[in-house]
Amino acid sequence: MTLRARRPDREGIFSGDRAQRAIIDIGSNTVRLVVYGGSPRAPTVLYNEKVAARLGREMAETGAMPADSIELAMRGLKRFALLLDDLGIEDVETVATAATREASNGPEFIAAIEELGLSPRVISGEEEACLSAHGVLGAFPGAKGVVADLGGGSLELVHIADNRTGDPVSLPLGTLRLPALRQKKRSETRKALEKKLGKNGWGNAENAPLYLVGGTWRAMAVYAMEARNYPLTDPHGTSLDPEQAMKLARRLASSRPDDLRAIERISSMRSETMPDAAILLQALINRLQPTRLVFSSWGLREGLLYDRLADHAKAQDPLLAGMAAFATQRGAPPQLSTRIAGWTVDALQSGTNGEERLRLAATMLSLASMQIEPNLRMQQATDWALHKRWIAIDPRGRALLAAAVAANGNHLDLPKSLRVLADEQGLNEAIGWGLATRLARRIGARSRRSLHVSRVGIEGDELVLSLQESHADLYGVPNEKDMKLLADHLGLEPAVRFVPDEEWHSADESLSDPFASAG
Repeated sequence: MTLRARRPDREGIFSGDRAQRAIIDIGSNTVRLVVYGGSPRAPTVLYNEKVAARLGREMAETGAMPADSIELAMRGLKRFALLLDDLGIEDVETVATAATREASNGPEFIAAIEELGLSPRVISGEEEACLSAHGVLGAFPGAKGVVADLGGGSLELVHIADNRTGDPVSLPLGTLRLPALRQKKRSETRKALEKKLGKNGWGNAENAPLYLVGGTWRAMAVYAMEARNYPLTDPHGTSLDPEQAMKLARRLASSRPDDLRAIERISSMRSETMPDAAILLQALINRLQPTRLVFSSWGLREGLLYDRLADHAKAQDPLLAGMAAFATQRGAPPQLSTRIAGWTVDALQSGTNGEERLRLAATMLSLASMQIEPNLRMQQATDWALHKRWIAIDPRGRALLAAAVAANGNHLDLPKSLRVLADEQGLNEAIGWGLATRLARRIGARSRRSLHVSRVGIEGDELVLSLQESHADLYGVPNEKDMKLLADHLGLEPAVRFVPDEEWHSADESLSDPFASAG
């Protein structure tokens, strides 16, 4: 795409996060522009706009994209091209999927798009399956099982294991095509879909997780969350066991679109496609026999971004990479967060194995929350923890983040919703993280020097704060209160010790920054 030179007025549009790259996804149901910023390993959506062109709505009958759909799509694409030019985004990837690659008028449509200065790439069904799978692998490191990406024109199925994909297939079972496959009874429709899956090599039990990608699947997750009055709102990462998923699918298959449309977080377009997709889900569960079903908001577009990363970037923890980028914009760079996490480690009793990444994330979020107005801080900080799109964290982990940021603000009476998501032991441990962070940031206003002239640790039944004598006056009334809060929580007695300067052996001042390449 040819773009004019970057202008000063294009900077700062997204409140400190520069728009770095964009993807235009020309699907069978929608044509979408997504602008990304943040960490390359855990990109943040800065702008997301779609046009419900429904290019594939007549593929089963005519084999072509309707003229009015093409006109609507082109209108949206012209707007997208201008937006990208005005934003100064040069890194733009445009891809087209099932409807465009299969339609008899697909080549003419692509030629018209090229005249806009865009460079569309028509991807094969197998490539579409693998890209969606790479999005899942990026969101769930180490994932193993089957990815099912349901779009408007097709259903992609692919195996994932050991960060690789295998046996990709694209089937003409998209949401726009499912109505034509309806039988007199829903059970007959399900059996017909099971037969189609079997004929295409997907008829055997997998006994592995099934990862569901696509807007209609996510709408089902939202429905399930609303029905349970679940305390989280992001469908990404929602997990159901097969029995729960089958009950959900049966309920949705018999639902009327008008009833689904009444649910605030389900769009009119999704309410129309959910009943048929629910029957397809029943067929997938019966055929593949998954151990659990996991809903993923990362799919093809995120797979495109993930594929471009170097191996060392792919190896980064997406939770910490995303959190580092977020916190840095709010006055809490990774160097400060790792320094405080290191300072507090000896003040915390040994916790659950593998929780250190969560503790570091909680430290970042706690420090970032200090830029929120005090009267808004508790609500907004816990909302960040519970509802913001974090990657590679489960509901329990979100609850622990929320408990830590609450304790950082001296709010120890946790919301009841957190106890739905996490065990009491984990929440108590996270409260300790937050209280320790509170002590660390307030001992010397987060200054580097204050952390090098002080230490905190557990000695017997005491929580001991040691200070170099030259900085003894740092210890004030707020610190007394913070020490007591943390000691009481740990079941210890607070104590303070002033150490002569000549006896002080400070820790190595050169703390490494593991996020230097996180972007």
